[in-house]
Amino acid sequence: MRAAGRSFAATAATTATAAAVALTALTGCTEKGGSGDGGNVIEVTATDDACEVSRTEVPAGHIEIAVENKGSKVNEIYLLFPDDRVVTERENIGPGTTQRVTAEVKAGDYRIACKPGMKGDGIRQDIKVTGGTAAPRDPRLDKAVAAYRLYAQTQADETLPRAREFADAVKAGDVGAARTAYAPSRIGWERTEPVAESFGDIDPKVDLREDGLEDGQDPERDWTGWHRLERSLWKDGKLTDRDSGLADRLITDLTDWQRRVGKAEITPTSMANGAKELLDEVATGKVTGEEERYSHTDLVDFKANVEGAQTSYELLKPVAGENDPALVTELDRQFAALNTLLDEYREDKTSYDFVSYDTVGAADRKELSDAVNALAEPLSKLAAAVVVK
Repeated sequence: MRAAGRSFAATAATTATAAAVALTALTGCTEKGGSGDGGNVIEVTATDDACEVSRTEVPAGHIEIAVENKGSKVNEIYLLFPDDRVVTERENIGPGTTQRVTAEVKAGDYRIACKPGMKGDGIRQDIKVTGGTAAPRDPRLDKAVAAYRLYAQTQADETLPRAREFADAVKAGDVGAARTAYAPSRIGWERTEPVAESFGDIDPKVDLREDGLEDGQDPERDWTGWHRLERSLWKDGKLTDRDSGLADRLITDLTDWQRRVGKAEITPTSMANGAKELLDEVATGKVTGEEERYSHTDLVDFKANVEGAQTSYELLKPVAGENDPALVTELDRQFAALNTLLDEYREDKTSYDFVSYDTVGAADRKELSDAVNALAEPLSKLAAAVVVK
């Protein structure tokens, strides 16, 4: 084990992940000149105050969104259904960088949205997908989607009893028991976070950090979910009547998530993009220690995110391996390396008994960050490998 310190136990289960990420209301985007990349590519030029798209109409099937961030702020790009459910997204597009995101879409109305600074209202543009049904896909990919859908539902089903154990301890005023139950209650959510976030309205209720509140929101009035209770348990060291109400609210919102998981839009490309999103979650929240800033249970979330990403990858691997064998070889290597590194921070390979993240020094955090980045880069190519003929 790499470091000594307080550890947190949770029951392990199989690995998994899914598709998508949430978004709040956005406004206005402009169309720029045509693209030379073909009819299935939408070029997006993002700045701090604009989101220019090369076309507002594309044929059904697989499309690519090619994003260039010419602004000074980190940006996000979303492809949305009209009701703001997420088809696919890509976070953390740094200034001066480009990203390409592959998605599978049917005929209908959609929106492209840019989110400069990854916070606030953002910028959006309506687009139309034309044509009939997309070309039939490899039956193995249909099986992968079905298997992943079952996995996401299982994770939601298994989360509820653990969350109720946590909520019951909070309502009983038992700080010790609530602290013990906290990290295990989050594992299923973290494994399938992109699917949960795809609904748009659930994630802000259950998994919002205080710095994620929008301007004008009151932390005492508007902040709910796991992390609000985390602050009470570790920073305040006590539980109040309001925390009891927040515990009940958490179970209500997680039950809503459990009921809706089966209705999530899942495609092979959304699975692949979801795997990349989970690595982005690790890079921006877990490695930095920002996610679990009071409890320091970041390594539990870290491992669950990696498991979710790897599950999507393994389900898509038979097709990706035929289309891009070199990519699969590299992904196998990088997943193994990252899992081996994570194993150094827990008692045994079958346990979620990880050390407290505040005992992990700067050099070790950098090593973890480097391993995450080494996996994230090839993982960003998985969606394209799934659709290559």
